[in-house]
Amino acid sequence: MGKRKGKKKFFAIIKFSFFFIIVLLVAGYIYFNLAFPKTTLAPNVQIYSSPQQIQRGKYLANHVTVCISCHSSRDWSKFSGPIIPGTEGMGGEKFEKGYPGTFYASNITPSGIGEWTDGEVLRVITTGVTRDERVLYPLMPYLQYQNLNIEDLYSIVGYIRTIKPIVNEVPVSSINFPMNLIVKTYPPKSYTPVTAVSDSTSIQYGKYLATIAVCKSCHTSAGENSVNDMIFAGGREFVTDDGIIRSSNVTPDIETGIGSWTRDDFLQKFKQYANQNINVNRGDINTSMPWSSYSGMTDNDLTAIYNYLKTIPPVHNKITRLTVTKN
Repeated sequence: MGKRKGKKKFFAIIKFSFFFIIVLLVAGYIYFNLAFPKTTLAPNVQIYSSPQQIQRGKYLANHVTVCISCHSSRDWSKFSGPIIPGTEGMGGEKFEKGYPGTFYASNITPSGIGEWTDGEVLRVITTGVTRDERVLYPLMPYLQYQNLNIEDLYSIVGYIRTIKPIVNEVPVSSINFPMNLIVKTYPPKSYTPVTAVSDSTSIQYGKYLATIAVCKSCHTSAGENSVNDMIFAGGREFVTDDGIIRSSNVTPDIETGIGSWTRDDFLQKFKQYANQNINVNRGDINTSMPWSSYSGMTDNDLTAIYNYLKTIPPVHNKITRLTVTKN
């Protein structure tokens, strides 16, 4: 009789402990989702852009921050996937291989975000939090766009408002567990404007451009979280249907980076893809680097980036650019 009571008591304790753990997990899940993201409400702003600001925003969105490249349909039968004319901003591009989920670029034409306030657009660009409080995976580089100065940010929003409306229902992105929870801790509390760099030929301006062009994230093996001594040393992997392509080392290392490149070499590397539609043979690995968009950067801006890259510590890191996995 005593043993039977002891067993009952033991199983009762187990049941209670299990129930208690479940309650704690549910309560923790509810609290976490209520507590994060910690981003403030969208600012109450209304942007009135001059023609000059819209032109500046067009330049940035197409050739520096390359918003339009990601949010349009791209022709992957061509080198670097140039934008298909007439699809600018319509979204729908799918990102899946190598990512913790299935992601779709949203429709940023007035048909997609026409009902959003300017403040809501500003907030999603700089914190990754949408109008309905969803947190975007930082494939959308809001952590870098947080570094936009306010004039450039307003110019981009002003330009986006002028894009031709295109009706295109885009599927909702999905993030795998546990990243769907982790990502909620990423957004900064709010956008803090950075001071604009007045000298457009300075190394500081080159650093600014390299930041909002997301150079560091793509050219560092583990993105922004990589150890400092490997920043810009390349090696970040981009998975394709046919294999893996790795970003190049853009530190001023002589042997494995761009240390031997002249300014003209650097500019020519970008300019050679301007207005070109280079066919990619079936089975060949393409590149996700949007050369056709970046090629539109001005010589002055490319020079500023080049001058900045020349000041960062050289890292000897030889990159195997391609690994073909398709049989």
